[in-house]
Amino acid sequence: MKIWVPCDAAAVACGADEVAAALASAAGLRGEEVEIVRNGTRGMIWLEPLVEIERDGVRHGFGPMEPEDVPALFEGGDHPKALGPIEEIPFFAKQTRLTFARCGRTDPLSLADYEADEGWQGLKRALELGGAQTIEEVTTSGLRGRGGAGFPTGIKWKTVAGAEAPQKYIVCNADEGDSGSFADRMLMEGDPYCLIEGMAIAGLAVGATKGFIYVRSEYPHAIRTLNAAIKAARAAGIIGDSLMGQGPAFDLEVRVGAGAYICGEETSLLNSLEGKRGMVRAKPPLPALEGAFGKPTVVNNVLSLAAVPWILVHGGAAYAEFGLGRSRGTIPIQIAGNVKHGGLFETGFGMSLGTLVNEIGGGTASGRPFKAVQVGGPLGAYHGPDDFDLPVCYEAFADQGGLVGHAGFVVHDDSADMLALARYAMEFCAIESCGKCTPCRIGAVRGIETLDRVAAGDPAAIELLHELCEVMEKGSLCAMGGFTPYPVRSAIRLFPQEFSLSQEAAE
Repeated sequence: MKIWVPCDAAAVACGADEVAAALASAAGLRGEEVEIVRNGTRGMIWLEPLVEIERDGVRHGFGPMEPEDVPALFEGGDHPKALGPIEEIPFFAKQTRLTFARCGRTDPLSLADYEADEGWQGLKRALELGGAQTIEEVTTSGLRGRGGAGFPTGIKWKTVAGAEAPQKYIVCNADEGDSGSFADRMLMEGDPYCLIEGMAIAGLAVGATKGFIYVRSEYPHAIRTLNAAIKAARAAGIIGDSLMGQGPAFDLEVRVGAGAYICGEETSLLNSLEGKRGMVRAKPPLPALEGAFGKPTVVNNVLSLAAVPWILVHGGAAYAEFGLGRSRGTIPIQIAGNVKHGGLFETGFGMSLGTLVNEIGGGTASGRPFKAVQVGGPLGAYHGPDDFDLPVCYEAFADQGGLVGHAGFVVHDDSADMLALARYAMEFCAIESCGKCTPCRIGAVRGIETLDRVAAGDPAAIELLHELCEVMEKGSLCAMGGFTPYPVRSAIRLFPQEFSLSQEAAE
């Protein structure tokens, strides 16, 4: 009997370790031989701990499980927590899983599991193609940065490849700090070899021999898993002095950040990586030309790098068949907040916002009417029911004064206080600003004060707030201050009455 119990941090927080222990104890009492595999999560967080048992070659799910639910698994008959075949659950069946194809299916640290499921095939093809053709495949795919900016990955790689330098670096930005975002953590804990393979391919493509994975200290499970996976891959000869024993050298190291939100910005991350204070650098020079330790550096998000192995195995053109407009491929959407079915949903760009909130997410967890969803993290815009036809892609959201960002979707019901949430955006910026530029450092503090004046009924404060937002957006050195106006402006536009305004005045 083979049983899978997730080791993902979200599942563990829901009691997965206790369920695994109960399974081992129940099997021992019955004298049953049971193999318990600690897999990654399938991403259906509302069902965690989600136990899977294989029957006739099909894995069946049970959840959310508690230790007292375990004995019934060994007694036969219908189980009250039975969900049927795991991949037929509607939330899962409607997905297009490319980047997360293995996550939840395999033991994250099993090299055999990884190799049996297309593992290292992308790296092998990259070794056959060489650097230039590998970059061409990535460019053809249309892959863009999944960390927020949406910059074309192939262009970034080509720039670093063309830079003359004795040393180049690949840096993975795993400083996932957006509220409602967990895809990076889920992949690092559930399929770490995929990230390692993507970084090795990037190193081969641009001529880099060293890679760093910059992870926030709040992700201890991911840090442990990554370090164990790197050690195993190095021992197997996949990375290290030679890629798979036939290519150039490429090795990896995990660097742990202190948890500053600003270190999700690439130049601040590089300063922190070098042991300096995490402060934003002015551009130029671009990190692609003068990045980590002053050398040409590719800085990509976890999901960007993890998409690369699939692209190399199946071809850039196959990846580009998914998506909408200039937003190609799939996007791992993280649905969170006041929502019935919170979790990770990977799909091609183009699904409507309303479908995600109501059909996939199942509406609000409270059962109260939907009010707004914030997309793209704490600095993302709010979208109401009037935006339900909006397709999830970079261009459509930008046209509406928003951003997809890292694709975190935080749902609110009609009890949400939009003035308080707008104030929180300014407060968050004030706390997390690195302090390098005045529009962000001082502007956010003035934003809190001005919104307090709005709450007190000062009619002149709204005009001042709009002026302040314009200064922050256009004058800030990076997106920290530049995007803070997004949630503020969108909250005013959608819910003017909560700011004591008419619709005409808000617009």
